[in-house]
Amino acid sequence: MKVLESLRIAMRALAANKLRSVLTMLGIIIGVGAVITLISAGQGVETYVTNQFTSAGSNLLFVLPGSVGDGPPQARGAATLTLSDAQALGNPFRAPDILDVAPVSTGGAVVGRGGNSLTSSIQGITPSYSTVRNTTVELGDFISQDDLDSRSRVAVIGTDVAKRLFTANEYPIGQSIKINNLVFRVIGVMEAQGGGGFGNEDEQVYVPFTTAQDRLFRRKTVSGDYLVNVIYASARTQDDMRAAQLQIEEILREEHKINFLDDDDFSVVSQTDFINIFGNIIGALTVFLGAIAFISLLVGGIGIMNIMLVSVTERTREIGLRKAVGAKRGDILSQFLIEAISLAVLGGIIGIILGAVGTQIISSFSDDFAVTVGMNAVFIAVGFSTAVGLLFGIYPAYRASRLNPIDALRYE
Repeated sequence: MKVLESLRIAMRALAANKLRSVLTMLGIIIGVGAVITLISAGQGVETYVTNQFTSAGSNLLFVLPGSVGDGPPQARGAATLTLSDAQALGNPFRAPDILDVAPVSTGGAVVGRGGNSLTSSIQGITPSYSTVRNTTVELGDFISQDDLDSRSRVAVIGTDVAKRLFTANEYPIGQSIKINNLVFRVIGVMEAQGGGGFGNEDEQVYVPFTTAQDRLFRRKTVSGDYLVNVIYASARTQDDMRAAQLQIEEILREEHKINFLDDDDFSVVSQTDFINIFGNIIGALTVFLGAIAFISLLVGGIGIMNIMLVSVTERTREIGLRKAVGAKRGDILSQFLIEAISLAVLGGIIGIILGAVGTQIISSFSDDFAVTVGMNAVFIAVGFSTAVGLLFGIYPAYRASRLNPIDALRYE
């Protein structure tokens, strides 16, 4: 009952100075709103990145030239992966836990039709790319083995490329486009995939691997083997991921004639590895930005302490009167402590509403990026704001409880 009475007195005191109370809560409101928005946005980004890598294919492994720890690809020296490597990885007797393999040769080129043109990423691929990377065509057909064997000048284009080169009333299948001034026939349009961990795939053009190498890129080893930029490999099941990764490493070390103590000239990275790397980066940024937001809460706490000290001074005679009629130090202490906590909690509630509005604004920027207010963010923000009210309210409350009733009654 004493707590309810102290709460009623606290609410009455806050209502008596509405503007001062709102201004005091402003630091808490901004701090809680920022904490909730940043934590929710960080979780939304992490979910988005995870979905992007997961949608790239099932049980996917990335085989890259050079060592990941050696710096960017440009700094790692010559390419070390070839089409023969991909064929070796696709051998079920040597790699029983690998379901399929898709080598890719990538390069930039000018793609045009009529008066329209754009610079696009050209992907030289094999038919297995569709299953390994979990992609499908919206119109027409995907690249076939016949296209690969005959080095056909055919192309499957992304939706953004189709919109740039064709009008809304044109049917792109069967039409001709130019890639670096070579004529290609469009046989398919990919489903819209959007941007992600592999760039905007709607702006890419897919051609047969052999056509890309012989007619566009001309990248071969001294022995005449085709060079590749990346090899995608899918494990049979999620449980086979580790075994498949070890098989890839063993086969490539044999193919590249790497001695036991020598470093690999390639890297094998799983989807989980990529997700963990991005998750760690996003987590660090979220903590950093959250720490900045928590500073606002501390500033708000200092504001609460300041205004509570002013309140103690203004209500000195009231405190003396209450002590004179029998109020104990604990009663005075709890009254001012509850008043400080009430300021912080009310500010926290308003901050939650502000944070929810902020997350909705962020979500409205993209249909693929959904940000929701998690209960953990709410609990963290409210708990911290309550702790701020308690921490910064202790000294003013203690000071009020220590006032001498006779001196307080004499205070003008």
